[in-house]
Amino acid sequence: MSAVIEGRDGVWEYAIGLEVHAQVASAAKLFSGAPTDFGADPNTQVSLVDAAMPGMLPVINRVCIEQAVRTGLGFGGAIARHSVFDRKNYFYPDLPQGYQISQYSDPVVVGGTVEIPGRTVRITRLHLEQDAGKSVHDRDPDRTLIDLNRSGVALMEIVSEPDMRSPEEAAEFLTRLRALLRWLGTCDGNMQEGSLRCDANVSVRRPGAELGTRTEIKNLNSIRFLREAIEYEGQRQVGVLESGGEIEQETRLFDPDRGETRAMRSKEDAHDYRYFPDPDLLPLELDEAFIEDIRASMPELPELRRKRFVDELGLSDYDAELLTAERARADYFEAASEGRDAKQAANWVAGELLGRLNKEGLEIEAAPIPAAGLGELIDLVSDGTLSGRMGREVFEAMWETGRPASAIVEERGLKQISDTGALESLVEELLTGEPDKVEEYRAGRTKLLGFFVGQVMKATGGKANPKVVNELLRARLEE
Repeated sequence: MSAVIEGRDGVWEYAIGLEVHAQVASAAKLFSGAPTDFGADPNTQVSLVDAAMPGMLPVINRVCIEQAVRTGLGFGGAIARHSVFDRKNYFYPDLPQGYQISQYSDPVVVGGTVEIPGRTVRITRLHLEQDAGKSVHDRDPDRTLIDLNRSGVALMEIVSEPDMRSPEEAAEFLTRLRALLRWLGTCDGNMQEGSLRCDANVSVRRPGAELGTRTEIKNLNSIRFLREAIEYEGQRQVGVLESGGEIEQETRLFDPDRGETRAMRSKEDAHDYRYFPDPDLLPLELDEAFIEDIRASMPELPELRRKRFVDELGLSDYDAELLTAERARADYFEAASEGRDAKQAANWVAGELLGRLNKEGLEIEAAPIPAAGLGELIDLVSDGTLSGRMGREVFEAMWETGRPASAIVEERGLKQISDTGALESLVEELLTGEPDKVEEYRAGRTKLLGFFVGQVMKATGGKANPKVVNELLRARLEE
């Protein structure tokens, strides 16, 4: 996929902005005490407030406000000391109130940025709003059923400026924003369960021209679908424009089976929703102490941790980026590398551990080898007890059994032979039995050293310390 679109009449470019809907990590909903657990039976997590029973009044969940502020601080936004909850009026069967409580003119966070390779994407705003319920169409062919479990669940809507210029940049932005939310603990980022989804605003233009008319692609719930939807929509819009047509401002849906977007409805403007301040909720006033308490509780942010890994631990930019892609991964690495060579620990975490996790589709929290256990294995390789090959063999056994490295080494007799006396006799026996190859080596065929090392390793069942073997052979062959 390209950053530009090759049309019949020249080149076009994308202008892409995202509206990301992130479910707030909170045990209760935004305005009620109903639980938010995923997968509950339909309509078992619904309070009288969520069902819009007459006379039921909303009460703000403090945790949701804290999580929104924490997120805003995470991407460098300005926290509003005064913000307002509004009623966004529209009718839909799974919206029992007939309106959604959201924020319009006075959101809780304004501004901020997310860095992606080669570009800074500006954040317009973060506002809080309640989710709607769910219409279920596939359980009864004659009726649409309503599940209100999600009604009232707290969402952070994070809106970007149209700063992205390719489907890949949009995917990278969403990937990094998701990682930040997970790092901060403000959203679990689980797109399969619907706790993170986004709408893509897409337009095309000639390079350097004014922004074109945008369409909004709703409810994209995977990064792959986001890329595919934007790619298709950009090509579609170029085709319309080059055929002399005009782009309609509309809301579209993406059909992943056919790989195309299709019109859903004309795009509403703000006045269509008749926003007005919710009369049941006072304006939200945040004082400095509240904000500073949250700031003080913030974890070290990913970019600062990456810089520290490079500047203080000597890791490469690539390793630092890889190890800080998730907070749990960075924490695991730091625990495994404590008191050890950081580069060696990075090789084990980035290589063996992440490779096995990727192979089995697991997150690092599910790794059967704890950080301290991997650290013990690294120590055994560092002090010469195990060779690198043996270390990988022990790693596999640790993964399968959950047992510590020392127990596996003892049980399987895997200690590396580093005793010089024992190895000297093997070297002497080998060289005595291969006089022709010894002469060839001394005549200049130094590549034969590998043959000699291999023979010693074979004789010891791979347990000889290859470094010691190399040193002994060189000394003996070059006498």
